[in-house]
Amino acid sequence: MDYAWLDLPATEVDSAARLLLGWRLTAHGVTVRLTEVEAYSGLGADPASHAHRGLTARNAVMFGPAGRLYVYQIYGMHFCANVVCGEVGRAAAVLLRAGEVVDGLETARQRRPAARNDRDLAAGPAKLMQVLALDRSANDTSVIDGTGPALLTAPPAPPLKINSGPRVGVTSAHDVPWRFWIDGDPTVSAYRRHAPRKVSTPRPPGG
Repeated sequence: MDYAWLDLPATEVDSAARLLLGWRLTAHGVTVRLTEVEAYSGLGADPASHAHRGLTARNAVMFGPAGRLYVYQIYGMHFCANVVCGEVGRAAAVLLRAGEVVDGLETARQRRPAARNDRDLAAGPAKLMQVLALDRSANDTSVIDGTGPALLTAPPAPPLKINSGPRVGVTSAHDVPWRFWIDGDPTVSAYRRHAPRKVSTPRPPGG
């Protein structure tokens, strides 16, 4: 199987992200075709990355080896997954943002009963994890050798056209165009531009 993205250096994590579009991720009876991803570097030049400030117990998976999942929790309830890429010792990972359920549709519907339609089943990083029934237990497991709960397989053909734009849901470097998606695919998540929190102005004493 052609895991070309594994061999790219961490400095080319954006290229790795592009190469992952169209790949299939299978776990627990459901297969999702990846339609939207986001690249994150850990070389000290990407303040949006969990590895920006260096190695920690939380982000250690991002430093390799490539082909493993980096899973973290958001809002205390949802999980997101990244595929690690690049050489060992230099953090880089690709966030799996959205996909199309191509196998196990009934199972996916049962796991996401609130989905408005089938296009919405995996149209977001947390939704994708829900339909695949993946959580923190998948952290630091392989997606390339069959030993983990999830397996990545190559697409029959690469996407015809790929678009790029700003990243979503980050407070730093959100305008870096490292979000990539398959052009025209209806399962791509809705883009919401980052809006800084408003800081209220203290009222003067006695006012």
